[in-house]
Amino acid sequence: MTKIGVLIKEPGKRPRHVNISNTLSNLQKTVGGYIETVTFSKEIVVICNEEGRIQGLPYNCEIFGIDFVGTIIICGTEGEEFSDLRGNIKIWKEAFPSLWDE
Repeated sequence: MTKIGVLIKEPGKRPRHVNISNTLSNLQKTVGGYIETVTFSKEIVVICNEEGRIQGLPYNCEIFGIDFVGTIIICGTEGEEFSDLRGNIKIWKEAFPSLWDE
């Protein structure tokens, strides 16, 4: 089972860097339902709950003008596969400053 290094951001909390199993069932468990992806670059994607708004999940954050609800996962991509988020915490704080403003 492959693990990837990602940022997990829960509503009302600061992001945390964790290594998670890169399986559909684990990603769904983490976001609490069917996954939807929002791609911000060829190397960064946000994984969120596809039905989060319908389910009334709490507001989480805004990234580049897009509002997210529920728990989200920020990870890297390699082609069509999810992968480690490259860089370090300083780079991520610069790229996503609003995530640390809780």
